[in-house]
This record gives sequence, C-alpha cells and structure tokens, in this order.
Amino acid sequence: MNKITIVGAGLAGSLLSVYLAKKGFEVNVYERRPDMRRSDTGGGKSINLALSTRGIHALKEVGLYDEIKKIAIPMYGRMIHPTEGELSFQRYGKDDSEYINAVSRAELNISLMNLAEKNDNVKIYFSERCTGIDLKNSVTYFHNDITGIDSKAESDIVVATDGATSAVRLEVQKIPRFNFSQEYENYGYKELVIPAGKDGSFLMEKNALHIWPRGSFMLIALPNLDGSYTCTLFLAYDRALGGDSSFENLVDNKKVNEFFVRHFPDFVKLKPDLEEEFFRNPVGTLMTVKCFPWTFENKVCLLGDACHAIVPFFGQGMNAAFEDCIYLNQCIEKHGTDWGKVFGEYQLLRKENSDAIADLARENFVEMRDLVADERFLLKKKIEAVLFKKYPDIFIPKYSMVTFHRIPYSTALKRGKIQERILSELSDGINSADEINYDKAHSLVKDNLDRLY
Repeated sequence: MNKITIVGAGLAGSLLSVYLAKKGFEVNVYERRPDMRRSDTGGGKSINLALSTRGIHALKEVGLYDEIKKIAIPMYGRMIHPTEGELSFQRYGKDDSEYINAVSRAELNISLMNLAEKNDNVKIYFSERCTGIDLKNSVTYFHNDITGIDSKAESDIVVATDGATSAVRLEVQKIPRFNFSQEYENYGYKELVIPAGKDGSFLMEKNALHIWPRGSFMLIALPNLDGSYTCTLFLAYDRALGGDSSFENLVDNKKVNEFFVRHFPDFVKLKPDLEEEFFRNPVGTLMTVKCFPWTFENKVCLLGDACHAIVPFFGQGMNAAFEDCIYLNQCIEKHGTDWGKVFGEYQLLRKENSDAIADLARENFVEMRDLVADERFLLKKKIEAVLFKKYPDIFIPKYSMVTFHRIPYSTALKRGKIQERILSELSDGINSADEINYDKAHSLVKDNLDRLY
C-alpha cells in the first residue's frame, strides 16, 4: 500500500484525502493551522464560498453532498443595487433549477475533515508548518508551531494542497525550466458583515448574490444561515488607480462614512458599526498563479491553489480545486499506482483548463463591477437567453457553461469568445431583444457551428 503525504488540510487537501482513502492508500495530512474544530481560527481567506456544479459533483462522489446541502443557501441570481432607484434581479440560469450555493468555508472544511477521519487510513496533524521538502526522496519537513518540535514525513508520494503561497511549490520552483508566474491585482478586498434582523431574519433578499456595481469597484454580499450577510468590498489599493475610491484614501472614520454614504447608501442603513469593523478587518490581496510542470519525478504533485490560484470573481476557486481531485482520482482509477502515467495525464488534463478559468475569472470582475449595470450588456444577455432557448445544445451562455455544466473551462472560454462576437453583431443597432433578426442569428450560429462545438 502506497503511503501518501498531503501538505494542507484545507478544502482540497481534505477532499483529496477522502478520495485516496477510498482507494486504500495510507494518507497523512499535515496542516499549518490549529484544528478549526477545536479553536477559533476561521476557515481561511474568506468566510463563505459559492458552491456550484463542479464542486457538487465531487461532494456527491465522496458521499457528502446531502450533508452540505443542509447548510447551503441557494442563490438564483444577482440582485443589483444602484446608487439610486429600484433594485433589479438578474437570473443566473434558465430557471430556478440552476443556482449557485452560498456555503460556509469553515463548515464545509470541518465536514470534509470529519469525513476523512472516519477512514482508519487517514491521519490529520495540525499546527505543522511545512519547512521544506526533499523532492527526490519525497521526504517532507515540518515544524510544530505549538510544541516547537521539528519532524519529517517519509512517503511514496507527496501532494501539495497548501494554497497560493505553497511551501512545496517554492521548492519545486528551483527545478530547471520550471515556469512560474504570480500576478497581484491592483485591487484589494475587505470583508464586512451585515447583521441579521430581529429573530435571525434576512434584511435583504435571501436567495440572491447582492452586487453594488460602481464601475471601477464594487461591493458584494452573500447570505449566511444565521440571517447575516458576508459582504466584500473590492477596491483599488492606491489613489493612482482609484483616486478617492481607494483604500489609501479611506484613512479615518469620516472618509469611510462619506465614501459608503455616497456609493452604497442602502448598505449603510443596514450596517450599524461600519467604521469600527472597517478598520478592524484587514485588506486582503488578490492574486493569480500559473505554473508548470505540476509534478516532479513521479513523486511530488501540486493541486488546487498551489498550482493555479485565481481571483474570486467567477466563484470557481474551490470548484476548480475540487475538479482537480475528481480528475486525479480518475487517473488513479485508470492507471493504478503507475504514478508517471497518473501525474502526466492529470496535469495534461487540468493545466489548460486551470489557465482558462484564471482568465475567465479576471474577465468576470469587469462584468460584475461595471457591465451588470450597462444597458447594452443587459440587451446582450436578453439576446443570449433567446438564442439559448432556440439552440439549447449549441448556444449555452458562458456563465452556464462554467457554473452549471462540467464543460471544460478551456472550451467555455473559447466558445464564450465566439458567442460574444455573435451577440455583439446581433445587438448592433437595436434597442430590444424583440428586434432580433432571426435569419441573421441562424446564419451566424450556423457559420460558427464547428467552432461552437
């Protein structure tokens, strides 16, 4: 029986340990943080996440979806908050059967760890910070930040699921011809919470992802089971990019209050302790990581954010990492313990798609902060819905391909670009979806049929 070390007991690492345990491997998981089930350490960078089809598929495969469904809140679309005027709702899918789920990162992680530890061949060690790895011999070194004791883990295989700043990847980066790029956005984020109303009531629409799009920045809110909303402000770091609408400018209570009252007046009415929480919570960073290869000498493998960290604007970070686990598991089923074939096929299948979702996520930031309030964009969305209804197997909206299907991300990116050109041409010179030239639409779809497939 192969012995496998997993570095990182976050969402991807915990899920992967379940897959591997089911294959009969001996799995030891090392996590740098204390056990969140026994200490108030939180679940990671963000409080809640958007779980969609790809992640759901993985949870179903390990038998956890029914449990997670109980703590998830369906979000059927975007609720757009203008500075003035009425709210507007933009549905995500074709009807209420297509939705994304707001789920607590911590609760999901806890459920995955509990499921993993039900297997006798899985052990999770906490407060163990990875300090290095002997790649050739697959020996991983750790330092316990509580006891101060150094240790090492010898195994046949090491899988790194230790996030965007992966300690294992730092060692792999020293390999000749290892390609690596790390790009920080000029935007940061800060989390705020809208408290629940009386008796745990929701003060806004419960089953929606709320967006305050403001052109070059935005605020979003996801519902929590207790009636509160986790809100995230995405804003430029400095005045050079954002002017007064930047974190650099929000230096005191007065400026924070003025900024929110001017740009998010309805939010301010729901947020009694705005200034206090604003300065209490840190500003997070947004980063995209791409690299290759993901494996070393059939002994070490990178997975999830460790090899493809993305920005959160398509809600696919967790879902993409879970899909890594799905594909790695399938490769093991196909090739057994021939790790050369397993890792080779795994990275071949996933690299192109992880690059694609990274690009899609950055594109979607522009859509969320700006285009959702643009009349021409809304017209294109209406035309898109008409074409989807007319050609349901051919003209699938890009958002649906990514979120409600398991179509490869790279295919969604390519087809999305073709469809955008078609929508631009059909929307040119008209003011309503009722004015669509169906002969032209049919011709455009037919002319692009091969590329759309």
